[in-house]
Amino acid sequence: MKKVIITTALILTSGFAAAKSIPAQGGFNGPIVNAQTTVAQALEAKDDAAIQIKGNITHSLGDEKYQFTDGKNTIVIEIDNDDWRGVDVTPNDTVVITGSVDKDAFEDTKIDVKRIAIAG
Repeated sequence: MKKVIITTALILTSGFAAAKSIPAQGGFNGPIVNAQTTVAQALEAKDDAAIQIKGNITHSLGDEKYQFTDGKNTIVIEIDNDDWRGVDVTPNDTVVITGSVDKDAFEDTKIDVKRIAIAG
């Protein structure tokens, strides 16, 4: 009986560990109603306003922060490591970032990116 309980516990534990390591994928990938679509709009928007902007990541600033441009203006974006979802980009790649405006009294306005995709 002990062997059955131990075996069951090991199987369940390994299943939970495997499920946690699988990245979340899927979901809607299209336009967002009333989303800010330029860096200039994002800079003027209220905190937590939805954004969806096409542009380029020009360079890394460290600590999950990057410089982003839409070709006219630039802004700092923050992409958590798990929000990359396997997408690799270079400064030459045009991407679409989706997320929200993050205004902080002590920092400049930035964008909290929740999804990044190669523009296509």
